[in-house]
Amino acid sequence: MGRYGDSEEWADVVPIPQDDGGPSPLAAIAYSDEYSEAMGYLRAVMANDEKSERILELTEHIISMNPAHYTVWLYRADTLFELQKRNKTDLQEDILEELRWLDGISLRHLKNYQIWHHRQTLMTHLSSLPSTELSFLTRMFDKDAKNYHVWSYRQWLVRHFSLWDTELPYIEDLLTADVRNNSAWNHRWFVLFGQNVDPNSGKGMDEVGNIVDEDLIDREVEYTEAKIRLAPQNPSPWNYLRGLLRKRGSLLEGKGFAEEFVGDVDGEGKGCRSSHALDFLADCWAEEKQAEKAGKALELLARRFDPIRRNYWNYRRGLLGLGAVEA
Repeated sequence: MGRYGDSEEWADVVPIPQDDGGPSPLAAIAYSDEYSEAMGYLRAVMANDEKSERILELTEHIISMNPAHYTVWLYRADTLFELQKRNKTDLQEDILEELRWLDGISLRHLKNYQIWHHRQTLMTHLSSLPSTELSFLTRMFDKDAKNYHVWSYRQWLVRHFSLWDTELPYIEDLLTADVRNNSAWNHRWFVLFGQNVDPNSGKGMDEVGNIVDEDLIDREVEYTEAKIRLAPQNPSPWNYLRGLLRKRGSLLEGKGFAEEFVGDVDGEGKGCRSSHALDFLADCWAEEKQAEKAGKALELLARRFDPIRRNYWNYRRGLLGLGAVEA
């Protein structure tokens, strides 16, 4: 017997075993006895649609063994909300208690997206953001500043609770601490330009509306150029600068700035401090119909500064009607 088979509390439940395809399955998964027993009891209570306190205990046990089991998380959430309605308890306090439990699991399993979906499900039942939520996310980012699941969840929080006006100082703190934090650069764009985007529309931030806030663009260009000067070989702010200038319709405004980092383009690129500046200038010169000059910048990238992507730079040269650079 086991944990549940020996328990009087579970004596009324007949577990449903895993069906791997008959008595002699070709490739049965080698679950532990503890996990197999717990899942057998979960299948049985799910078949009866049972929602009770012992379900919360059972799902907690299974999650401790396999925190990636989406069905277990979903059934736990359904049970939690059903018990609140049935017992008429304080929904907010129930959710806060669940979040406190969830915090520990999140810190132990950093890259588990089911945890963050469960957290989002809980938040949809609250009218305001819990006071501890953003500080908890800071703890998560202290462990991994570029955790995709946490950043996706934070973007959802910003949109759901309309945190647009308070988010920018935090992003600036992150970029001050690490100017190469590409996730923070992405989040900055989302906060400044994503407010009017309907996430269900299928349209990106560059496809919604034609109004350009010139003061905002000016401020962001100045901010971004200052960050580029700190780390010229950091691709994130160069991409951010491109996005800003394309909102105005042309990269040429940034041409003079990019030229500060490239040195001798007509020779062998002596003095070049940023391959990203060279890439940026190639697009500027292409925009000015200076194909040969743009092609020379792309040649330098292919031969000297970024040869691992030679095929890509040759593709760009081909768009200009120029031949490929040989290895």
